[in-house]
Amino acid sequence: MINLKTNVMTRLQNKVAIITGGATGIGEAICKKFTREGARVVVAGMPDDPVDRVVDEIRVAGSIAIPFKKDIAVSENAKECIKLAVEEFGALDILINNAGVFPEVNEIDEFSEEAIDLLLKNNIKSAVLMTKYAIPELKKTKGAIICAGSESGKIGIPQVSPYGGTKGFLHAFTKGVAVEQAKYGVRANCVCPGAVDTAWTHKETSGMDRKMEKMIVSATPMGRRATPEEIANVYLFLASDEASFITGELLFVDGGITLSKGPVGKEVKDRDVKTPPEGELELEHTMEGATKKEDARS
Repeated sequence: MINLKTNVMTRLQNKVAIITGGATGIGEAICKKFTREGARVVVAGMPDDPVDRVVDEIRVAGSIAIPFKKDIAVSENAKECIKLAVEEFGALDILINNAGVFPEVNEIDEFSEEAIDLLLKNNIKSAVLMTKYAIPELKKTKGAIICAGSESGKIGIPQVSPYGGTKGFLHAFTKGVAVEQAKYGVRANCVCPGAVDTAWTHKETSGMDRKMEKMIVSATPMGRRATPEEIANVYLFLASDEASFITGELLFVDGGITLSKGPVGKEVKDRDVKTPPEGELELEHTMEGATKKEDARS
């Protein structure tokens, strides 16, 4: 039963969350959304990511966050990240496997082996290791795991097929973990965005060209990208007790792109439909993130 008198700003009150890839793009939005709802968070990112700035911004807003600046695709670092959360806050309730890279756009015969290695390390290995080492703590709290899937993991996207392959892995991995861990009270789900208004989907800040950038919007029935906050809202729901009977779900937040055929987004003429909501979060790092090989190496 829903208590309509409950303050909606406390849906994660006293919960402890680790958000990997938490300093840029969707990750920043998740961190700020969760802390607004009462969670204490570990903002995990690479040493060169604006982790400290996000932590400072959260603290200025009156919420609680601590930084972790190491490569969590390294086993010892993943263990250390879990340990930090438990030692600092006393428990771990939520693991958000959001870390990932988008290092190259190319047809498969031209796709560099370096970019493939970076995708496997940052998109797959980091999530597997963090899940592996978080499970003992999540069993204690009957906690939740949410992985970052993608429309590309369902339908594939030309010129970034290895990226889509890593997301397809996470879809299957999440479902396996969900069934395996349900008997311990641990839930696992996957948020699968379409095009989001971050550095990854702009030609100026990624490997996309103008044609590809226009295509991802025109192929979306709603005729626009999602905002990072719109994606963070779904993470919030799945992490909260409101989703207590949801596990093993791939929740597509894609404006309908996985259902569409052709450039149906061009049919949207209503300005209100094409205009994203303003949102509530002060996001400063939306256009930062690992969109080139040199970014993903750090």
